[in-house]
Amino acid sequence: MTGFPDHFSALAASYAAFRPHYPAALLDVLAARCARHDVAWDVGCGNGQLSVALTAHFDRVIATDPAQAQLDHAERAPRVEYRCVPAETSGLPDASVELAAVAQAAHWFDWPRFVAEAGRVVRPGGLIALVSYRNAEVAGDVGQLLADYYRVLQGYWPNGRIQVDNHYRDLTFPWPAVEAPAVEMTAQWTRDELFGYITTWSATGRLVAARGEAPLDDLRRRLAEIWPGSERRCVRWPLTLKLTRR
Repeated sequence: MTGFPDHFSALAASYAAFRPHYPAALLDVLAARCARHDVAWDVGCGNGQLSVALTAHFDRVIATDPAQAQLDHAERAPRVEYRCVPAETSGLPDASVELAAVAQAAHWFDWPRFVAEAGRVVRPGGLIALVSYRNAEVAGDVGQLLADYYRVLQGYWPNGRIQVDNHYRDLTFPWPAVEAPAVEMTAQWTRDELFGYITTWSATGRLVAARGEAPLDDLRRRLAEIWPGSERRCVRWPLTLKLTRR
């Protein structure tokens, strides 16, 4: 789609290396709410963090993203087919998928057009699932340092971020809601892995473009002061799940 808000192609390699992977509990929730498990559509798949995981429950996964750079760095798997197309005009046949899953991407879509496309592609009775996560959480002094950095980023997030912050409240569907349990994503990371993840944020890229590397260098230095290099710590992200039955 011409003019889609591509905030990540320039960071595709880092995105593939440092973005967290979704927990098995999330996949269990989605699969349990689907009557069939033949075809799933991972919409706005990026580097395929969810796409490959979906093959644990679905026979075939069609993973689409409008950024070829993201797909070039995606993990390959025998039952995942990557296609470079926008969410709003997927080219998929009518009523051809049981699940349309959108992980950390729905806030970039042309929402009315995507709803129409999902309504066309997902079978009656199928599931449409939005997944997102906000700020990373780490206990103790590292968590406080992260909170300080999030405040530095205020004003640098693209407009779509407001949808993440309000838990997709304004992304509405014309179909009935499906109850979703609380699910948390976690990772055991070193400080370098956390720092690498921070560099993948669209707001970090915009901050560096506006103010240079100094804020990022300061964050790296302060992390090194309070977190030994080889030590692993738990990083948490409570997930927002918004499910609807087509």
